[in-house]
Amino acid sequence: MKSAVESLDPTKVKLTVEIEPEDLKPALARAYKEIAGQISVPGFRPGKVPAVIIDRRIGRGAVIEQAINDSMTQWYREALKEHELKPMAQAQVDLSRRPDPAAAEPDFEFTATVEIRPEVVIPDLAKVKIQVGPANAGEAEVDQLVDSLRERFASLRTVDRPAKDGDFVSIDLKAEIDGEEIDSVSGISYQLGAGNMLDGLDEALDGLSAEEVTTFDSPLAGGPRAGEQALVTVKLGGVKERELPPADDEFAELASEFDTIAELRDSLRRTADRQAERDQIVEAQDKLIDHLLETLDFAAPAGVVQSDAEARLERDGKPKDDEAELERYKADSAKAIRTELLMDALVAHLQVKADQTELIRFMAPMALRYGLEPADFVRAAVESGELPHFYAELTRNKAAVEALKAITVEDAEGQIVDVKSRLAAPAADPVADQLAEDLAGRDGDLAVDGDIAADALIEEVDIDLESLALGDEEP
Repeated sequence: MKSAVESLDPTKVKLTVEIEPEDLKPALARAYKEIAGQISVPGFRPGKVPAVIIDRRIGRGAVIEQAINDSMTQWYREALKEHELKPMAQAQVDLSRRPDPAAAEPDFEFTATVEIRPEVVIPDLAKVKIQVGPANAGEAEVDQLVDSLRERFASLRTVDRPAKDGDFVSIDLKAEIDGEEIDSVSGISYQLGAGNMLDGLDEALDGLSAEEVTTFDSPLAGGPRAGEQALVTVKLGGVKERELPPADDEFAELASEFDTIAELRDSLRRTADRQAERDQIVEAQDKLIDHLLETLDFAAPAGVVQSDAEARLERDGKPKDDEAELERYKADSAKAIRTELLMDALVAHLQVKADQTELIRFMAPMALRYGLEPADFVRAAVESGELPHFYAELTRNKAAVEALKAITVEDAEGQIVDVKSRLAAPAADPVADQLAEDLAGRDGDLAVDGDIAADALIEEVDIDLESLALGDEEP
């Protein structure tokens, strides 16, 4: 087999592959054997029909065609490997020279036009400097945490006034399209400003009093006509406001292990400081990725961007022929794809790998979050071919951490941020850590259960990590 590659643009190549007679012979032998087992010829046992009889029955051209179809992927992948190309989409394959069925030793040539991963050259990370904001939380951040804790112990009381942001209301809803009632619900509880129901609902409720009715236009959020514009009628049943307990010593005893509000605030201050330090790391990571995306010259394959943008448009229920919207989606897709390419380049540059234990520990909490048994979740990922995506996400996360350790991070005052120490395991502060989890809305039990589930799975599930490398797209 001979192959040559022609660069059409930085992310697209044309492979020309010549399959010589000695390359085609094994494929032809396999095709004859398979066909011999499929046809019945008087005087010959199944599977023992000679090639010359098969040629007379179905034609040698058909045999050659089957041989090519069965082996095309193999030849394509061998050509990719020879030229160290990594495809990002399916190839467009054409027979540039067809085989001659009459030839004793036929050969042929095909071309494969394919979009490939661009070369992303990672610079010397030790020379990269990123500046982040301050890490010390102020009294405003502590006040916010105290208020968040007070909200957990708040009570609701009915008020006789128009609804405003933050109020809890009881509402009836009815949706109509062209005068036809599509859906209706009654007695729904909703917090004004939550923004998790219908577009325009918050604006319609703001200033509305009990028993008042108003209408607004909104796309339906669910059901068989999801996405269609409907006329929504909303009736406000009642208004309740949240009443927070005073932030005093009594509240500190009720809400925590502390006897005084001063002790509680000190604990929350430690929580706020640690969160500010974590925010610094997150900010540093985001700025590092943005810096590399801005300074490194590589493009996302145009065809991959187009396909991704069209898929996103379809998922969002928007027409593909809206050129302005498509261009906006293409910009988002291009950035997302470039970011993935960058992270994969960091994985390769930093030689980041993950073992089976890390992968299972990474996946177990996800399974619990979806309400699935971790073992079933992992097996489903294996069977569906999704496991490489989880492995890629895990190694990208690890690469981001290693990259942060390699660069210089400074705060606004020019002080060096000790990223390595921050990324190490922090000293235990059980009370403050529990408050941090509660106030941030995290499920601490989920993390614990995930660890337990992962421990149970590590010996049960055997994952072939070698198979999780970036695969080649078939033609």
